[in-house]
Amino acid sequence: MGRDNWQIIRNRISDDISAGRLEPGMQLPTETQLCQSFQAGRHSVRRAVAALAVEGKLRVEQGRGTFVQAAPLISYHIGPRTRFRRNLMEQGVSPGGEQLSDSIVPASASIALALGLAEGSPVHCLLRQGLADGVPISIGLSWHAATRFPDLARRRAAGESVTDIYRSHGITDYFRKQTIIFARRPSAEEAELLMQHPDTPVLVLQKTDVDATGRPIGYSEAVWAADRVQFSFEATEGRSADA
Repeated sequence: MGRDNWQIIRNRISDDISAGRLEPGMQLPTETQLCQSFQAGRHSVRRAVAALAVEGKLRVEQGRGTFVQAAPLISYHIGPRTRFRRNLMEQGVSPGGEQLSDSIVPASASIALALGLAEGSPVHCLLRQGLADGVPISIGLSWHAATRFPDLARRRAAGESVTDIYRSHGITDYFRKQTIIFARRPSAEEAELLMQHPDTPVLVLQKTDVDATGRPIGYSEAVWAADRVQFSFEATEGRSADA
């Protein structure tokens, strides 16, 4: 191999993944074994593995090794009505989620503005992780008025959907008023929770949901693994919103 050893190694491993010779979840040989297999130096092997990790094809776990990333590509449809579970289930992907933390905090100026509340009003702040076939695809913070939905955190932790919780509080339908999406690099904690390389970008999705009267009922900021999701936008109403 010549001066572009690492690119050759990257391409060969990538081809093995695409062809199914390296299956999702499979552990790669050790660095020493890869050096011997490709007759290359450690620098070339490390650079190739790092490049594939940034591309989302490999996952490097400190103390355990390097694994083929098992991450489905999700086509996520966004419209006036959007639903996490239905988006995934319609693609044959099993949806999941876990509540990582919850607290009641005073609403900051920006959160109060988004929810139509007075600054300092008590709001639920929930941190959740979204899963597709058991693979992390998103982590998100959401805020809801604690006085309007006093039982929201407890019920979300028990696995109830936002739709069912809203319905029990008299909200039979609701809509996505606004969606903002932008890309950035993840924080170290975000990369760890998403099980991705820290140099792989994430997509940040900010949204505000309103009830049938246009009153804000929820605001969230979700961080999505950019190599595991693609968003499409609907021009007409379609689905009931959910988190």
